[in-house]
Amino acid sequence: MDLRKLKTLIDLVSDSNVSELEITEAEGKVRIVKSMGVAQPVVMQPAVPVAAAPVAAAPVAAVEAAPVVSAPTGHAVKSPMVGTFYRSSSPGSAPFIQIGSVVKEGDTLCIIEAMKILNEIESDKSGTVTQILCENGQAVEYGQPLFIVE
Repeated sequence: MDLRKLKTLIDLVSDSNVSELEITEAEGKVRIVKSMGVAQPVVMQPAVPVAAAPVAAAPVAAVEAAPVVSAPTGHAVKSPMVGTFYRSSSPGSAPFIQIGSVVKEGDTLCIIEAMKILNEIESDKSGTVTQILCENGQAVEYGQPLFIVE
């Protein structure tokens, strides 16, 4: 596995609520476990023997404590999966909703890309969108609030 890719995975685990991540590819298997707020690679086993020079481990920065933010009022539409948040169906198209949009239960609010699959996220409540809590292209976690609907 490429060292840059490994560093990116470590950073993603460090910045998220995920405590453990295991990935298997043709080149090998890597398992990243977060302990004491810092993600560290635990095991990396090549699937096939590879003759390569040893690579020094990349330093892992400590995760800073997130600032305390008051909970938004209203109904939170939460992410049903881990993935990448997108407000529109393609980069050049208009977002599905804006702040102030009136939505019905079942209306598409956004797309979350997970494992190269685009999943439309629908509103589970009718009302007016008062807050959009994620940025376009942001990684989101399971259960993370995406929108506030009142």
